[in-house]
Amino acid sequence: MTVIGRDRPGIVAGITRVLAALGANIEDSTMTRLRGTFAMTLVVEVDAEADQLEASLADAAASLGVKASVSPAVEDAGAAPGAHHVLTLHGADRTGIVAEVTALLAQVGGNITEMTTRLTGELYVLVCEVDLPPQRDSAIVATEVAQLGDRLGVSATLRPAEADVL
Repeated sequence: MTVIGRDRPGIVAGITRVLAALGANIEDSTMTRLRGTFAMTLVVEVDAEADQLEASLADAAASLGVKASVSPAVEDAGAAPGAHHVLTLHGADRTGIVAEVTALLAQVGGNITEMTTRLTGELYVLVCEVDLPPQRDSAIVATEVAQLGDRLGVSATLRPAEADVL
């Protein structure tokens, strides 16, 4: 399900209160605020059809000034084999940075699992988590990322991600 709208306090509490009342278990979620707009994506397990869940959320969403939409989840085949890496880029802002970086990652078979960008004054920052295929030499990709950074006039690096410790 997704929730999007103008940011304000109480959105997460209001939506999750409805989910809890329905017996929904939040399995995965991500939430962010982009220049005053709140966006949340959740994967929930609930004993209800997507249209029933969306109808149950309608009043809460309307009172919070957000739009909630629900669709059946696609079965996840599990994590694809590969090595998890973090690409960081920072430098002067210019048009096309995201397009160039993501094109390179697609070319080498990288799967972007999370990406954030932020413009602070003149400084542009991109942080991207990417899984590289097992057969791909990450040192070569790191060199290609650095070369792309040079062409764009920014600093760009690729390094192995640290394992999550739970």
